[in-house]
Amino acid sequence: MTCFFCKGDMLPETTTYMEDCQKGIVVVKHVPCHKCNQCGEVAYTGSTVGRLEQILDALQEAMPEIAVLNYQEKAA
Repeated sequence: MTCFFCKGDMLPETTTYMEDCQKGIVVVKHVPCHKCNQCGEVAYTGSTVGRLEQILDALQEAMPEIAVLNYQEKAA
């Protein structure tokens, strides 16, 4: 896979995903991604994006001001 921005190599890795929701901030650690070895650009697969959406939807009702989650524990 090639980086859209700099044409570097996109390598499998994990990252921290952050989302500013209406009620607070969600931080999801250890999210699988492809990361460019040159510029650091991050790309997610469709299934990863789907799971992130599920996590965010589940938190909307009882959202604290800040939520920090581990992707591996919440995505299953």
